[in-house]
Amino acid sequence: MQIGKVVGRVTATRKDENLVGTKLLITQPIDLDGSVLANPIITVDTVGAGIGDRVIYVTGSMASKAIQNKEAPIDAAIIGIIDSLEGTTLGG
Repeated sequence: MQIGKVVGRVTATRKDENLVGTKLLITQPIDLDGSVLANPIITVDTVGAGIGDRVIYVTGSMASKAIQNKEAPIDAAIIGIIDSLEGTTLGG
């Protein structure tokens, strides 16, 4: 599982039929302190997230398990909205 921040929404009028009815969001991977980690990715929203929300997302085979339609071509899925985040970073 990874942490990200929803930074946008994708509208696709033409998409794989197995994705019809899904909400696609642009998610920016972030570190515990909110620092940007990598390029944004497109995620399928399974929990009702919105722009500005910090979220938990999964990638790879775990993402396809997050939705009911197992035939959908999904690489990343939002599985939780973060209410609070506590912890420290490792290292120096």
